[in-house]
Amino acid sequence: MASTKATLGTGARLSDFLTASLLARVYPAEQVHEVLNRHACNSQRIRSFPAVAGVYYCMALSLYPEAAYEEVFAVMTHGLAWAAGAAEPARVNKSCISRLRQKIDVAPLTDLMRLACVPLAKLTEHPEAFYAGRRLVAIDGSTFEVPDEADNVEHFGYPGSRTGHSGYPHAKCGLLVECATHAILDAHMGAYRDDEWTVCKPMLRSLKPSMLCSADRGFDAYSYWREASDTGADLLWRCMKDRPLPVQQELGDGSYLSSLYPSGVGRKEKAKNALVVRVIDYEMPGLPDGQPRYRLLTTLLDPKEAPAMDLATLYHERWEVETVFDELKTHLLQRRRVLRSKTAKLLRQEFYGWVLAHYAVRWLMHQGASAHRMRHRDLSFASHIQLMRRTQPQSGAFPPSETQKAPVVVARSDEYRRQTTHYAHRRETITSHVQAAEFAVPIA
Repeated sequence: MASTKATLGTGARLSDFLTASLLARVYPAEQVHEVLNRHACNSQRIRSFPAVAGVYYCMALSLYPEAAYEEVFAVMTHGLAWAAGAAEPARVNKSCISRLRQKIDVAPLTDLMRLACVPLAKLTEHPEAFYAGRRLVAIDGSTFEVPDEADNVEHFGYPGSRTGHSGYPHAKCGLLVECATHAILDAHMGAYRDDEWTVCKPMLRSLKPSMLCSADRGFDAYSYWREASDTGADLLWRCMKDRPLPVQQELGDGSYLSSLYPSGVGRKEKAKNALVVRVIDYEMPGLPDGQPRYRLLTTLLDPKEAPAMDLATLYHERWEVETVFDELKTHLLQRRRVLRSKTAKLLRQEFYGWVLAHYAVRWLMHQGASAHRMRHRDLSFASHIQLMRRTQPQSGAFPPSETQKAPVVVARSDEYRRQTTHYAHRRETITSHVQAAEFAVPIA
């Protein structure tokens, strides 16, 4: 049975607002030209599909995961046609799109992410995004399915299963996220066989001394802690509850000071390179499916500046990064289970386009949250996507002129509550239990 190529219908679509307006506002064409020139892959003459449009196209792929390549290109370039005085955009076949994507490669999109994906929250407008003057961020890793093609299998690999291996190869990715806004500040993609730290370590480049970074268990090894703390950022990481951390000094709020030591070295070398940490042990009785004991490590050593109760509550903001993974996998990809590129190089390119598209939507939501003095938590990512798909905005210039500003679109909290994700619900449940937490007696 022959398959029917998916189309996007007629009339102005979400991409007129996102790709021909919003994306160019978040990632100005001049900025895109800059990264393309840096990697010597910019178009040298006017083409129906110039390289700058190719970069925006890589972002648009995740906005229309069910549509054919050519249809995504056609709807995305309505703004280009408008600027050229044409009634309709030029039609480009799939092979032309593939050749341009091969020419652009991955580096321009990773550079654009590092250049443009900056923290959004301001202390004066959204104080909940900060603690003690430090911006709250979280780092974590996850996996996702990729097309079952030979090159993807070679570069990323299959997870094992009882029958040999899973149906699709998997890739592993890491995200560094601003907790309050869900803005992705950095991302990295690796093979399924890579351990989580290998995938997340490159993102340490985006940690700043003004940040407080939270992370789940698995990142508390001495070398990981040293590399992350050397960035100047403060850390609040969960560790295994049975890890030996002898009490060196008890503190008034129930926490205590201890040390992390390098392994495989002599006693003198251990003492010389010891890293002082503060340990917070606590329990949350009555929490459904909760752990019997939680143990946190932090670089914030002064209990007066950062009381244990505050840090126990803040740690559970780490769940915001899980919500971002849900936004990427469920709401941006919609019903599609995997990305679509058939080679590892183009898959990496598509991944970073996926991240850039997510940041653009979160940037839009931040404008609404700031304009209406709302918490980002009271806005729904899924509702914004649905709301913008229901809207039929007018096509605009590409990139938009200063006089053609996109309207601020806000999906308010009543709709948000109807579509609360599992992770957001769990975060709120945990936070309420933290208020009644019982801090354990330090274990010598």
